Formats: sequence, structure tokens, C-alpha cells
Amino acid sequence: MTAVARTTVEPAAAPSAPRPDRGGRRLPRALHPVAWWVWALALATAVSRTNNPLLLFLVLAVLGYVITARRTEAPWARGFAYYLYLALTVVAIRVVFRAVFATGITPRDHFLFSLPHVPTPDWYAGIRIGGPVSLEALLSSATDGLRLACMLCCVGAANTLANPKRALRVLPGALYELGVAVTVAISVAPQLVQSVQRVARARKLRAGRTQGMRALRGIVVPVLEDALERSLRLAAAMDSRGYGRAGSATRRSRRATGALMLLGMCGLCTGAYGLLDATAPAFLGIPAMTVGAVLCVAGLRLGGRRVTRTTYRPDPWRLPEWAVAGSGVLSAVLLFTDLGYDPAQLNPTFYPLTWPGLPLVPTAAILLAGTAGFLAPPPGPVRKADAS
Repeated sequence: MTAVARTTVEPAAAPSAPRPDRGGRRLPRALHPVAWWVWALALATAVSRTNNPLLLFLVLAVLGYVITARRTEAPWARGFAYYLYLALTVVAIRVVFRAVFATGITPRDHFLFSLPHVPTPDWYAGIRIGGPVSLEALLSSATDGLRLACMLCCVGAANTLANPKRALRVLPGALYELGVAVTVAISVAPQLVQSVQRVARARKLRAGRTQGMRALRGIVVPVLEDALERSLRLAAAMDSRGYGRAGSATRRSRRATGALMLLGMCGLCTGAYGLLDATAPAFLGIPAMTVGAVLCVAGLRLGGRRVTRTTYRPDPWRLPEWAVAGSGVLSAVLLFTDLGYDPAQLNPTFYPLTWPGLPLVPTAAILLAGTAGFLAPPPGPVRKADAS
């Protein structure tokens, strides 16, 4: 009598969410992209409040720390260096324009050099081309350019840290078609790079000897053919999923949505002008921006009723999202409330030339925004579907 061994086969475990780490460490996951955008835009708002070069350099240091600590290996996470180059270009252009279109110097200024003076006609009075250039003028222009450069770097940080495809998925229903178009557009460049790399590898395997302009035809034609094939596959996939449908919106609802969005954007622009211009009436500031925001939200709500869609694996909004977004918003609030410090310290003057101070409360506010580097969970591996 032969004994038969019984083998127990366990059923395959269903995919589930990752279990919490028993060692107390946080498991890697992607932070909600809106949280990164709220953090970056709030920090850019705080930057617009100050012209202090020490605070502006501190903002750049905070951005560098957060990006180094929480960026992924995705293709879009490697572009912050280009934003730094753009920031340097902005500062250089600002300094050059100030040196060329000089407004003269005072006897107390520190003279550096003089450019050839170009005479201008009488109707061009008030603008002087060339002439003496002072150290105070260059430092003032460099600081103005540095503020704009920091704002550009804040936007670059959001683009570096937030997954653009996941950010487009959370757009309101009224911006559904726009989100689809932008999603397709941002995937074109990586696909073209991959096509060029595949064609180049194929040419090496086939011992292609042509180089330079002669090899352009052998590369462009296969790349265009591959791009056309990808476009046809994408169009077929989108058509099978219901993209491009006519929708159920009436002409009246479309006109109402357009009117609300147009009036809301006008209100937001008016409110921004009122906040940036100290001489503007009070009702052009916060009240106009509030009314504009309410009208925009109403327009998005009305336009989103005609779009019904589902989301596969939606990004959660948990405590780390609240902490990251709150750190940026609180930093902007502290710089706009003028509590505990002299507002003149945010915009030091260079006439006469003095070393700017470092106010305690604004410094703490900017460092508070830097806590996003460890408040956010560590980034997980990027899926191939998101990276491509």
C-alpha cells in the first residue's frame, strides 16, 4: 500500500494595500500632487512679499532640500536644474537691462563703470541708454530678478515633485477635455525620445555607417512612422473608452458656464492687482479675489455636471497631505500678517548701501515650509505606466 503525500496549495493572495511597517518607519508612497502644488504656490506667494536677498536665498535652499529629499526617479523629476538655469537667466537679463537703461547715479553711490551714452529724441524723454552704472543699481536689479527667479523655482519644484498625470486626473469635470489634451501632450516628448533611442540602437545593430546629416533621413522616417503608429493606437484606445463624446450640455448651460468663468477670472485678476498695488482701493484686493474665486467655483461646478467619470485608484488625501500643504500656507500667512517683525525688514533699501537684516519670524516661516521634506512620506518606485 503506497502512501500518497498530500500537498496543500494555498490560494494566491489578492492584491491589497501595503501593510504598515512594524519597525515604526513610514512606507513609501506618492504624495497627492495637489498637496505639492498648494505647498509650492503658497511658498511662491510668500516670496512675492519680500525683497530681502537673505530670505530669497533661504527659499532656494529650502526648495533644494525638499526636492533632494522627496523627488522620484521619474523623467519629470529631473528637470529642476533647467529651472535653475532659467532663474539665472532672469537675474542676468534684469541686471543687464538695469545697466543699459540707466537712470543716473547720485554722488553717494559707488561708481563701477560707465557705458557709452546713446542720445535719445525728445519724445523718448525719461529713458536713458548707457551712462554711469553704480553698485547700488546692480544690487537692486539683481534682487528684483532674484525674487522672480525664486517664484519660477517654486513652480519648478511643483513640477518636479508632483506627478503631472496624477495631477491632471484630479481636475474638475469642467476641465475634463483640457486634462485629456494636456495628458496626451506631455507624453509626446518621452515617446519621441524612446523612438529615437530605439532607432539608434537598431542602426548600430545593422552596422549603419552613415553619420551627420546623411543619417537624418534614416532616423526621422522611422521615428515619424513610430509616432504615427502610437497616435493611431492612442486614438483607438481613447475611442473605445468613450473619449470624444458630444456630451449632454445645453447651449444655455454652456453660456452660463462661460460667463461665470470669464467673470471669475476678471475678479481674480482684479484682486491680484489690488493686492500687489498698495495705492489701489481696498475693495480691489481680498473682496474682489473672493468674489472671483466664488464665481470660478460656481462655473466649474456647473460645467462639471455634464461630465460623469470614474477614477481608478484615486490618490488618498491623508495627514501628510494636510501637513505639507499647511506648512506652505502657514508660511505665506506669516509673511503677510506682519506679526512680530517690522515689515520694512522684508524690503531693505540699497540707498544707502547697507547689509540687509534677517528677521526672525520670516526666517522661521520659510524654514517651516522646509519641514515638507520630512513631513511627506518617502517616494515609492514609479510605475512604468506613469513614467511613460
